[in-house]
Amino acid sequence: MQEPDYIITTSGPRRVIALIVLLGLGGLLLYLAMARPPEALGWQVFLLGTGLLVLIQAERFRRSSALSLLLWPDRLEDSTGRLLCRMDEITKVERGTFAFKPSNGFVLLIDGRHGLAWAPGLWWRIGRRVGVGGVTPVPQTKAMADMLSMRVAERLGTRRFTFLDELKPDADDDK
Repeated sequence: MQEPDYIITTSGPRRVIALIVLLGLGGLLLYLAMARPPEALGWQVFLLGTGLLVLIQAERFRRSSALSLLLWPDRLEDSTGRLLCRMDEITKVERGTFAFKPSNGFVLLIDGRHGLAWAPGLWWRIGRRVGVGGVTPVPQTKAMADMLSMRVAERLGTRRFTFLDELKPDADDDK
């Protein structure tokens, strides 16, 4: 069986901290709704509902953050085999400071639409954007973003300008 080109796993400490925060928030909301109920019934229902939703989200996060992302020569998918996008669909990799991206991650702009999908703490897909990151280690996501950028540049026949290009002598300068 063929091995993936690169694998992103989740960071254990970040995963634990995020899970503790979600469980703590859900528990606190349920505690407030039961131990110190507000006078208005609507607020108590709101606190109960929000607390339950946060606990459900914590379980979704726990399950999805146990997965990893696999970069294959022709696609990007998670460890369950769910397709994030194909390589031939990627038009741009964004990872700048002001890019709309997950924490410690990057965003892929793609040609096709695959619909809404979300693995909390690992990746999301909305329209023509695929976000990768969250509780993933910075070095792993940076390395995958670099690999994807190089593959996109090779496929599109472009290359990125770097400051080293300014230091290279021109062919005309030798004359």
